[in-house]
Amino acid sequence: MVSLMLNIRALHVSWGKMQGVFLHRRVFTQMKKETVTTNQITEGVIWKQLLLFFFPIVLGTFFQQLYNTADTIVVGRFVSKEALAAVGGSAAQIVGLIVGFFVGLASGASVIISQFYGAKDRAQLNRALHTAYAFSIIGSIFITALGILTAPWMLELMHTPQETMADALLYLRIYFAGIIFVFIYNVGSSILRAMGDSRRPLYYLIVCCILNIVLDIVLVIVFHMGVAGVSIATIFSQGVSAILVTRALMRSDDLYQLEFQKIRFHKSALISLIWVGCPTGIQSILYSVTNMLIQTFLNNLGTDTVAAWSAFGKIDSLYWMVNNAFGIAVTTFVGQNFGAGKYDRIFDGMKKAFGIALGTVAIAAFICTVFGRSIVSLFLSEPTEAIYSYATQYLNTISCFFFFLALIY
Repeated sequence: MVSLMLNIRALHVSWGKMQGVFLHRRVFTQMKKETVTTNQITEGVIWKQLLLFFFPIVLGTFFQQLYNTADTIVVGRFVSKEALAAVGGSAAQIVGLIVGFFVGLASGASVIISQFYGAKDRAQLNRALHTAYAFSIIGSIFITALGILTAPWMLELMHTPQETMADALLYLRIYFAGIIFVFIYNVGSSILRAMGDSRRPLYYLIVCCILNIVLDIVLVIVFHMGVAGVSIATIFSQGVSAILVTRALMRSDDLYQLEFQKIRFHKSALISLIWVGCPTGIQSILYSVTNMLIQTFLNNLGTDTVAAWSAFGKIDSLYWMVNNAFGIAVTTFVGQNFGAGKYDRIFDGMKKAFGIALGTVAIAAFICTVFGRSIVSLFLSEPTEAIYSYATQYLNTISCFFFFLALIY
């Protein structure tokens, strides 16, 4: 199963993003130049600019991951291991499949926008911005309906244990009901990052992550709402983050500015967004389908196995998010420098990014193998020895392959 997961994960490299870097090269030779504030991503010492841009992204991704991790810790320690299995098992894989595809598809917007921003083309930049927002709104409506209607069927298809079925279904339906906030935040924050602003998405996530944790504790411990409490807390917090990032785009005095009355599809921007984002979305599906297959097999092995896998998944995702942050940083770096015509800087930057990413491998592998048991204990008040055993086996095995994941991203 681990081999299957790693093989598909290898396909999850951002081909769509790299494809987008070289999309419509002829367009950029005709772009109108405008005088704007100096953009440090296209100037300065490369490794310093990469790190300055990377750290807010990885911290932001960390806090975003903390949304769901906080849910699993709270329900695992204060509700039951069945609740942990419900939130972190089949439900998490279904969310990853549907949301991952849309976010991957929408990532095409960040590639196109970073190129227009690097080329200082205000008109094309704003068309892409409003198209991306229209795409996120329409897409979320479709996904909400699809997710709520098909949730029971998908849970049955994955052989979800009966003792976790009701909680998993409740979690999914509440999550999908508020998925518009998830989509808007992810699209909005990726747009800000594409234009070199990785700090404000971080600040918004820190605020909303703290809000999510507080609401988790209040709704679960004080009001005893269980799985419903953590799902409501997550959606409410995502709603706040969506409002903050939208407000930032509306109040911008840079080349771009979001205006509600202008949110609509522009044909050329929509085609480019889909053309670049589709490969990434399909790769996300492949990765999610693999995890769903693994989850289906694990569901047949009992609640302890599912709980162990849920805890492992949250730990593994922390390392995945670091590599994903490197991918976002390099994508923006390449996109803007391509738009500015600085091609030598692109390849020099990629080499330095590889070196920085590989430096994380030894640290991550050391933490997983030495402190794995202690980390697992965070997710349950009284883990069984079987849960400890399964989770540490997962961690020890996957950490041997961290090197390849760094190279892929």
